[in-house]
Amino acid sequence: MSEGRRSPFDPITVGPLKLRNRFIKSATNEGMAKDGLVTKGLSLFHERMAEGGAALSTVAYCATSLDGRTFVDQVTMNRDSLADMKSMTDAVHRHGGAISAQLTHAGSFTFLPKTEMATSKPLSASGGFNKVGVLSNRFFKKAMNLAEIDSMVEEFVVAALLAKEAGFDAVELHMGHGYLLSQFASPLYNKRKDEFGGTIERRLKFPNEVLSRVLDAVGKDLAVLVKFSMTDGVKGGNSIEEGIEIAKSLEKTGAHMAVLSNGMNVDSIQEMFGSPLPKTSTKPANAVIGLGMWLQSLTAPPDKQFHENYLQDNAQKIRAAVNMPLAYIGGAKSKQGVDDILAGGFDAIAMGRALIHDPQLINRWKSGADETSGCTACNRCVTMMYLPTGTHCVLTGAQDAELNKIPAGAA
Repeated sequence: MSEGRRSPFDPITVGPLKLRNRFIKSATNEGMAKDGLVTKGLSLFHERMAEGGAALSTVAYCATSLDGRTFVDQVTMNRDSLADMKSMTDAVHRHGGAISAQLTHAGSFTFLPKTEMATSKPLSASGGFNKVGVLSNRFFKKAMNLAEIDSMVEEFVVAALLAKEAGFDAVELHMGHGYLLSQFASPLYNKRKDEFGGTIERRLKFPNEVLSRVLDAVGKDLAVLVKFSMTDGVKGGNSIEEGIEIAKSLEKTGAHMAVLSNGMNVDSIQEMFGSPLPKTSTKPANAVIGLGMWLQSLTAPPDKQFHENYLQDNAQKIRAAVNMPLAYIGGAKSKQGVDDILAGGFDAIAMGRALIHDPQLINRWKSGADETSGCTACNRCVTMMYLPTGTHCVLTGAQDAELNKIPAGAA
């Protein structure tokens, strides 16, 4: 089969990992790790993705440390969680799937109570006023010094080694959406005057060091992916030209695959989802969602409507600039849409909302069904993550909330 006519059901090798097909369940915050516990609910969520045909399921937001969380209900890569993580990876492997840990540090994008953090000011590329911290009474952030940068690199390495020990097949470094690594990459957050600020090359120095060290530590055994924002989606942020430079830099450093996302949490959330967060006349229970909706109402074009493969134009510019394996993400919901993406030269297709709506979609496509996902891109699943049930599609229902209270490895 020619490169222009690859099938989504062809196997693919990513670094040392061979995947049974080209479908990746993208990282979507599950909200099923209540109080940081790796639960049976979280394990079942990813097991269902593997059972439904996904080659690789990505566990969203595995914090590199307790201070790296955005909320308390997130997985932290530590030895206390190891047995439960191993139970989860085993569950995915039973269905022939692979599983990835998305390694992330929030930087200044954190909403942890002050009692939950060791530092009074969250770390970031630059110090000063912390607009996100208004919600958690953390009005200022701290510019990381050289010792803190070195320590943070090591923190990512330790997290990757724990992922390997827990049975993960891959790690995904989160370098997008406004978390710490993207705070260094983006001029919206990085105002440094030293070797880690200024040009895009210098802004990438710290993220690339993290990637390089993680590759050295686990790259022979695990696939090492990087998720990044092709643009920041807001004035003053990275444009697609900087996005191309990021992709070239990741390729040069040796990433096994890049996952092409877009936009920033809060700053340009509509650029990420391709459609607005749900409008409601009632105040959202979660303050972060409320802030995102308010900022969205100020900056988002009122007539922006979801359409399939809405990030394809920018992704094609990245594809033309690099030879490294690329996973497209952004609104694929039909077999034809997937075929169009792969025909454009992309190596894999990452899907979020469509698989939350129906984890069995890929199996049906493989059996010959030619259907479009019933996902309406209403984005109400985004707000569901803060409920006891965790992330789910409002059209197809939730898992049992009680499963989110039980350790994954419990009998």
